[in-house]
Amino acid sequence: QVQLVESGGGLVQAGGSLRLSCKASGGTFSNYGMGWFRQAPGKEREFVAAINWSGGSTYYADSVKGRFTISRDNAKMTVYLQMNSLKPEDTAVYYCAQRNRPHFVSPIGATDFDSWGQGTQVSVSS
Repeated sequence: QVQLVESGGGLVQAGGSLRLSCKASGGTFSNYGMGWFRQAPGKEREFVAAINWSGGSTYYADSVKGRFTISRDNAKMTVYLQMNSLKPEDTAVYYCAQRNRPHFVSPIGATDFDSWGQGTQVSVSS
């Protein structure tokens, strides 16, 4: 069973940037798709971004398209989420997730993933 540990969250002013990392251990990484979700207080968990096994295909929620970039380093068993031009509405706990298949079919949702990290808090002040 893979373990996923997120890091890189914190408090940033609107317009700023953060880079989240998710390190996998104890399982297979390079053959599987990866994704990021977020959950704000009182709201449901929502899809943010996903990447296929090779990094050749990426997917984004409309709300983050053009501002966030997902990438992966299979040698380091790590997936990243570069977040630029952050807005207060990006405030949430961000979760990393692994799909036990190499590819995705849109639309992508939480049920497409099999393993989850514990989350990292991102807070954006106005």
